[in-house]
Amino acid sequence: MSDTILRSNEDGEVVTIELKENTVIIVLGASGDLAKKKTFRNNFLPKDAKIVGYARTKMDRAEFLSRAKSSIKTPTKDIEAQLAKFCESLSYISGQYDQDDSFQTLTKHLEDLEKGQKETNRIFYMALPPSVFISVSEHLKRNCYPKSGIARIIVEKPFGKDLGSSRELQRALAPNWKEEEIFRIDHYLGKEMVKNLLILRFGNSFFGATWSRHHIDNVQITFKEPFGTEGRGGYFDEFGIIRDVMQNHLLQILTLITMERPISFSAEDIRDEKVRVLRAMPSIEPKNVIIGQYGKSLDGSKMSYKDDESVPRDSRCATFAAMVAYIKNERWDGVPFIMKAGKALNEQKTEVRIQFRDVTSGIFKDIPRNELVIRVQPNESVYIKMNSKLPGLSMQTVVTELDLTYRRRFSDLKIPEAYESLILDALKGDHSNFVRDDELDASWRIFSPLLHYLDDNKEIIPMEYPYGSRGPAVLDDFTASYGYAFSDASNYQWPVTGGNEKL
Repeated sequence: MSDTILRSNEDGEVVTIELKENTVIIVLGASGDLAKKKTFRNNFLPKDAKIVGYARTKMDRAEFLSRAKSSIKTPTKDIEAQLAKFCESLSYISGQYDQDDSFQTLTKHLEDLEKGQKETNRIFYMALPPSVFISVSEHLKRNCYPKSGIARIIVEKPFGKDLGSSRELQRALAPNWKEEEIFRIDHYLGKEMVKNLLILRFGNSFFGATWSRHHIDNVQITFKEPFGTEGRGGYFDEFGIIRDVMQNHLLQILTLITMERPISFSAEDIRDEKVRVLRAMPSIEPKNVIIGQYGKSLDGSKMSYKDDESVPRDSRCATFAAMVAYIKNERWDGVPFIMKAGKALNEQKTEVRIQFRDVTSGIFKDIPRNELVIRVQPNESVYIKMNSKLPGLSMQTVVTELDLTYRRRFSDLKIPEAYESLILDALKGDHSNFVRDDELDASWRIFSPLLHYLDDNKEIIPMEYPYGSRGPAVLDDFTASYGYAFSDASNYQWPVTGGNEKL
């Protein structure tokens, strides 16, 4: 455990950040899947920090420790010692989400841990379903807000289901929590390659010179998962792939790709530029969208989405979507941003693929376009597909790459989990990688008309695609209609130590 970390200041210089001591992190929903998978992993907590789990599930401390330890990852060799020290900081309280006396019991436990300290810092992490969000936030402020020190509340997505419900949530928070106390977490903003986008763009002049509609033909942002809902379709069916992935994760990546250079690395300067991009984007038009829902795998070994017992038999929920967004500003006007996301596809992948315009004809008759590919996960990498002369006596061209693959170049460094990075940011009060209220409002404005259109028109049925496929059969025609030029480049072979060139 440590009470200092290294971070960059507003000028990009590496500085040591002192984390607040006397900190208690309260995980609301501590018995749930999100808390187990994502929250109990941090190896850089402030000195003497305490973690309190709170949920409706009744369990003793031993069971809580067992759940927490089952998901902890630590980079050190002395695992047992690390686990033992970490477990000393853990405790658990069972209570309801809508009763003052339950939260008063939580407060008494917190005061016992804080042992009469004059200044106490409490971080409330809400790993909760939206249905209890407002009630819990109100009860926390009324019963658990510290009398002195710092209070912060970390809110998990979804932040509503559309513009109206999002604004309702924000209005519910506003009387009790200041904007600087609220940390709306989108874990994609904590991923190493997403955090690297600002450096790649603004720290390399050769990228900046070509980063506009004059040189870029189209941009694809792709999210693929090789598994379906697998028994958790009841939750997913309420939201669908557009709300679950595209309105937040993919749109956040899009803003970082397209924003103008911020004045500094400070949180407000970065978020100001992201909001300017969102305000320049018209709402997504239904004509620029295709949706799909996975069926059985071709070999019959994987069941369809509707075969999931938790999914309604007549569900029209989209498990796949591809859509095109535009930005109406001088830099990007006319460039299609193709966002694709789906479950039960052929591979796991999140990447950005920027395709540049065709080389001027003349000496070349048919030569593939250059592409810049930023692989977010897995196997983080950045590579440029470029044309080169094939070695030998001829002037034949061959597609090759300039390649930065992280596991080769930075093999001795540990890349932190996204949640590790973001929780540390919240502990030190850095909002740079969290969603601001006006940013959330602007993002829902872009998606809400489309979501209402799909929800209200019962005759719109998602196209079925086989479990384990690349998506609906019309996908290639769809992307081609917006200018994406696929080249199989039969003489191109991605190095076996690198990524995967499937689309």
